[in-house]
Parts: sequence; C-alpha cells; structure tokens
Amino acid sequence: MYYLALFENTLDFFLKGGVFMGLLVICSFVGITVILLRFFALRRGFVIPRLIERAIASYEPGESVQQIRRLVAGDESALGRIVGVAVRPANRTKADATEVVQTRARREISGLESGLFILEIVVGISPLLGLLGAVTGLVRVFSNIGSGVTSTSDLKGIASGIGEALSTTIVGLAIAIVALVFYSYFSRRVEGLAVEMESLVTDLIEKLFQPAGTKVSVHESDALEETEESDTFAAKTLPKEKRLKQATS
Repeated sequence: MYYLALFENTLDFFLKGGVFMGLLVICSFVGITVILLRFFALRRGFVIPRLIERAIASYEPGESVQQIRRLVAGDESALGRIVGVAVRPANRTKADATEVVQTRARREISGLESGLFILEIVVGISPLLGLLGAVTGLVRVFSNIGSGVTSTSDLKGIASGIGEALSTTIVGLAIAIVALVFYSYFSRRVEGLAVEMESLVTDLIEKLFQPAGTKVSVHESDALEETEESDTFAAKTLPKEKRLKQATS
C-alpha cells in the first residue's frame, strides 16, 4: 500500500504540472536514450580494438602491410576505418597518406560526437520549459484569485497552486543538470579517444614511409641533437678567429 500511494503521489505530481511537465518528461526520455547509446558507442574496445592497436605497435618499417590490411578489412571501428585508408596502395607518399587520414579522421570524430548535440539541446531547453511552466502556473493562480475563484484568505489553496507551478522548474533544472554532466563526460571521452587514435595512426604512417634499417634509436637521436646544439652554441659564442682556428685544425 505504501508503494502504491507513493506511485500515486508521483503520478499526481507530474499530472498537475500540465503540458510543460509532459514536454519535460519527453526531454528526459530523449536524454536517457542518448546517454545509453553513447555509453555503448564510446566504449574504448569498440572505438580502438585491441588487435589493431597491437598490430600497429608490432609493425616494423619495411614489413608488408598485408596483415594490417586483412585485419582492418570490414572492421566497423573508428580506428579500423582510419587505418584502412592509411594503408591503401594508392598512398604513394607520406603527404598523401596524411591527407586522406585527416579527412577520414574528421568524419569518424563527427560520428563519435553524433547525438551529443541532442544532449546540448536538452540542457538548454529544459530549464526554459520549467520556467515557462512555473510562470504559466503562477499566472493561473493569480488569475483565480483575481476572478474570485480562489479566496485571498485561502492560503492553503494559494500555496498549493504556487507549489504546483514551481514543480516544473524543479524537474527542468534536474533534467538539465544530469544532461550537462553526461554531455561534458562524453565530450571529454571523445577528445581522449581522438588523441589516442591520432597517436596510433601517426606512428603507423611514420613506420610505413620509413625505409627498412634506417631507424634511429632514441639515444642516437638525443646524441645528435646535443651535438647540433653544442655546435650552434659554439658558433654564437666563440670569436671569429677561434672559430677559424678550430675549423682549420
């Protein structure tokens, strides 16, 4: 009986909210649907499959890309489609591969962000619908008072009417807060996945167009940079005579 009474009170709360409460209920259902779909679509394993990630990490310059092509053939993940255009035989140069990858990446990122604009709309209109419902409710309350339907001495009836009017504001703000939280979370999620995919694909392109056997180790690269920096510093600080003497010796 307690739960039945609670359900009836909740149902009565929404019914007394009027038309604008119904619109807010629709907004809440739309927001919940988008949130559930985005949770499913933005799973890391769904966007960045572990097999493709491992294949990129284990690929060495000069090796055949047939294994990667077979791996991404028919793959429906965002990373799989981007890698698929990166390893096409038509990419003769690094610039060509980079251009097609950037074009495809923008399309995939747009797909990952699909539905987020709906949450943004829900965030914007829910408080406004709640405020509009509250204003129309207050107008109805004071109209009843002015027309004599509600007596000015009936404080209980007036307070009840004002409470029902403000109920839409409460619901509208609650929906907007929840939608805003998930919108911010999904936006950061898409940004993080985009950075990971960019790092993986950039690494793959560097390996694809790097000749076999010319890989420079990290220590050798640091040593070359230190040598160049020291030569530049000496050229700027030593007098001209000393630089000529060092060059001839």
